[in-house]
Amino acid sequence: MSLAPARRSIAPRPLSELAFENAFVRELPADPVLANVPRQVRNACYTRVSPTPVKEPRLLAWSGDLGETLGIAPPAAADSTVEILAGNRVLPAMQPYAARYGGHQFGHWAGQLGDGRAITLAEIIARDGSRQELQLKGAGKTPYSRTADGRAVLRSSLREFLCSEAMHWLGVPTTRALSLVGSGEAVIRDMFYDGHPAPEPGAIVCRVAPSFVRFGNFQILAAHQELDALKRLVDFVLTNYFAHLGAPSPSAYARWYQEVCRSTAALMADWMRLGFVHGVMNTDNMSILGLTIDYGPYGWLEGYDPLWTPNTTDAEGRRYSYGNQPQIALWNLARLAEALLPLVPEEALQEGLDLYGRTYQESFTRALAQKLGLSALERPGEDALVSELFRLLGAVETDFTLFFRGLSSIQDSTEDKTLVAPLRRAFYSEIDAAHLARLAAWLRLYLSRLREDPAPAAGRAQRMNGVNPKYVFRNYLAQQAIDALEQGDASVLERLMKVLERPYDEQPAQDELAARRPEWARDKAGCSALSCSS
Repeated sequence: MSLAPARRSIAPRPLSELAFENAFVRELPADPVLANVPRQVRNACYTRVSPTPVKEPRLLAWSGDLGETLGIAPPAAADSTVEILAGNRVLPAMQPYAARYGGHQFGHWAGQLGDGRAITLAEIIARDGSRQELQLKGAGKTPYSRTADGRAVLRSSLREFLCSEAMHWLGVPTTRALSLVGSGEAVIRDMFYDGHPAPEPGAIVCRVAPSFVRFGNFQILAAHQELDALKRLVDFVLTNYFAHLGAPSPSAYARWYQEVCRSTAALMADWMRLGFVHGVMNTDNMSILGLTIDYGPYGWLEGYDPLWTPNTTDAEGRRYSYGNQPQIALWNLARLAEALLPLVPEEALQEGLDLYGRTYQESFTRALAQKLGLSALERPGEDALVSELFRLLGAVETDFTLFFRGLSSIQDSTEDKTLVAPLRRAFYSEIDAAHLARLAAWLRLYLSRLREDPAPAAGRAQRMNGVNPKYVFRNYLAQQAIDALEQGDASVLERLMKVLERPYDEQPAQDELAARRPEWARDKAGCSALSCSS
């Protein structure tokens, strides 16, 4: 069993005083063309490019916990750290670049995509000894920008900043976000894709992860038969992030792919247990490290609906709906397997896909048992118990998060209304007598199962509340923070940050942030479904 590296006792310092590394740039093939113009790149994993400075950078938000982890001191309102995080200053030891990748978008091969508005500045060694990349999203044009401007608007940037951190505190593998910087410049976007573009405030997020390599980084190399670069990229990832699997070799490649399948399955179980919907599960948005990456039109289930998608672009096909996510992840892994065929035997790749299925089923079943306060879901009749639960959730509009949170407070009663009372906040309207009776019948069966469970009853509610969050970053909360920040008020954002750092705690003074979506937000832009516009 490997041990996590120990946190170093070095005090946090300004970003400009840290040491930087550039292993990705040093070890992988570079684009020989230096012109920063949109074009097709060949035989390269990245292109060297610097961020485009902005007019008036201003720090809007800072993750104190991540800064502490990285050993970066909190910046003042306007200092050298803010200049770096805005892309206005590149330190001499940094070798910024935009990565090249391709991908399948909505099931179709899209060719070259790449970092069209994200620029990795460099790598640093965090205080725990881990290597972490600093990447600016919204930092300007790159050769992969196609017809776009390389910028990002405040609304999408705030959503990415806060959701990255919220997911971390929920215990989900994720990229993180260090800072949110306003650019002082307007960005033109057609938010609804209806032919009415309008200026919006611009912003830049500093994203942080051990690596931003995606399935698509391998796909683009395989698609163009750039097999030497493909092998170099696989060797780089294996050596730097999966060294425990052994030195590069065909057998190590097979073990590596199977590990990617395993971690992806575990990630899907996390998304599903929380009711999180990514919204854009293209292969270029799948992390090779099993992280949640690229927060766009995401959302949490409000009313339980397996076919719900937060992405307006996906409204017709619902390819990336909540219930489809595990199968889409498997489909994406199969596309990665195709890219790796020159290096990995087909039977080993199939073993990885089979492992995905087993791991997901085991992980989600275990997570669901924990959500229900059970030691396991393996006794006769429990499949029927679970199936009826999800039928009940879908029969009337029922808030996924609040329902599971309320289960820990259920107490047996001969009165149906009294029995169901702890779940009342989860319903969007009064439930009729038939549904009340059906739900009460299920709850009595559930309580009977709890009494038979070998796990001790003492502490069960606490254990359930430890896996069923009270607070999630609902879209209407995000929109309230966006609206306030656009008016210069950061207090809504700051309050949300503090509350979302403790999503499983009661925090009674913050109960209003644990409410189901209000009716005014049902159809309000940004509060339910969102476009891919940024």
